[in-house]
Amino acid sequence: MSEVRRNAILPVLGTIKDPASGSDIVSAGLVSEIAIDGGRVAFSITTSPERAAEMADVRARAEAAVRDLPGVEHVAVVLTAEASPPSAARPSVASPATTPGAERPRSRQPMAGAKAGVPGVEAIIAVASGKGGVGKSTTAVNLALGLAASGLKVGILDADIYGPSLPRLLNLTEKPEQLEGKILKPLEAHGLKVMSIGFLIDEGTPMIWRGPMVISALTQLLREVAWGELDVLVVDMPPGTGDAQLTMAQQVPLAGAVIISTPQDLALIDARRGLAMFQKVDVPVLGIVENMSTFICPHCGETTDLFGHGGAHEEAVRLGVPFLGEIPLDIAIRRTSDDGVPIIAAEPSSPLAAAYQAVANATAAELAARREGNRRPPRIVIE
Repeated sequence: MSEVRRNAILPVLGTIKDPASGSDIVSAGLVSEIAIDGGRVAFSITTSPERAAEMADVRARAEAAVRDLPGVEHVAVVLTAEASPPSAARPSVASPATTPGAERPRSRQPMAGAKAGVPGVEAIIAVASGKGGVGKSTTAVNLALGLAASGLKVGILDADIYGPSLPRLLNLTEKPEQLEGKILKPLEAHGLKVMSIGFLIDEGTPMIWRGPMVISALTQLLREVAWGELDVLVVDMPPGTGDAQLTMAQQVPLAGAVIISTPQDLALIDARRGLAMFQKVDVPVLGIVENMSTFICPHCGETTDLFGHGGAHEEAVRLGVPFLGEIPLDIAIRRTSDDGVPIIAAEPSSPLAAAYQAVANATAAELAARREGNRRPPRIVIE
């Protein structure tokens, strides 16, 4: 975006008043650094948790004002709260760039109290993993299909901006239709409503975006899509615990998270990190799935525990979270995924589809129990 467009943003924001001070939000110092990438604009407005409801209208008016500017394609505005300054009893260590006695900038964090749901969507489930390569996306799409097979209205969002998988997994190549108000119409496959950044860019295009642009894209894919009425929206999260994960966890009212891991210790270490992240931001963990639990030879049918077996189950018991089931490592899962027709749609009566369906049923049961406030009692583990 050119400097002229950048200079046009602040005057527009200068017309938005802060109800508390009566000053505009720019003069009051409430607007963060504005991140711009082409026609995408992202910034935050600082407030306090006590004023979250009051400032929600300010956020909406700021977003609408910037969206009307020429050349602006998408706007992401987030309410943030400044963290409390360090206690005098626990002074922070000055960085090399900080002089003694100088006021240190306070970090900003998205406000948990400012979460807004997605219209028409009853529950949002995040499917996550602590690391890549554990079959998270394949599990997510078969989980979504399993939930749909049980009679639910289901959508799936590919939140992996850097490595979208749904276009290949569901053999979708067309671009979404743009409806009135720049709202995107999701694509459909096997009864699922589907959205991915991969529908908007070429498969070989690298996404060289920093955090604010990732947040902006995620916001658009989640909130500026005509999802319609859904019982469940499954979100295929990127691996790890970075910007995208924190954005979803802190800005979206997630009904729960499903953690995917393989059985070996190295994967379980990363799965623990992912689980701990959701717990720290008060997102309930619906359970753990052990993927690639055992290898089934396509020639003789013999099973071999290539990555061990039962590690995720043991971890779930140790951490006191539900174990949702295990999925074997089978060439049919790889083949159907590459063909764009996941196993639960390609071979619905197969044992492999039944394994995914069992995971979907267990996930739905956990979700229903939490909706009803019927949480399981804590498990006592004696070591």
